[in-house]
Formats: sequence, C-alpha cells, structure tokens
Amino acid sequence: MPLYEYLCKACGNEHEALQKLSAEPLKNCPKCQQPELEKRISAAAFRLKGSGWYETDFKSGTKKNVVSDSTS
Repeated sequence: MPLYEYLCKACGNEHEALQKLSAEPLKNCPKCQQPELEKRISAAAFRLKGSGWYETDFKSGTKKNVVSDSTS
C-alpha cells in the first residue's frame, strides 16, 4: 500500500497516511478536525532503474539456480 502525504489548509499540519490505491482521499485533518486536507504530490522513496531485477543478476561462473545453491 502506498504512503500518501496530506497538508491541512486550515492549520498547516502535515500528515502521512497508508492507504489503498482505491481508497478515497482523506478530508478531515486529524489535528484540527476541519475538512481542509489536501493530498500532496511527492516523489517515491526509491526508483527502479536499469533492465530489471533477475535471479541471474548476481551470479558468476557456472551457478544456475539460487535455490539449488542454498539447499546443498
């Protein structure tokens, strides 16, 4: 679930909420109880770059399967 940031236009309180993507935006400020919350746009905490994350990315030599290596 993503973490959303909110700013109250009435009291200036900044608030973070863990919500489902399908959830309605929050309206009431948890500090002053006024219906003045505004959802803020913010950057993600991490960014995936490159060709992807694969099982073979960190292997060297003749290794074929990580699961086989850990069970032996």
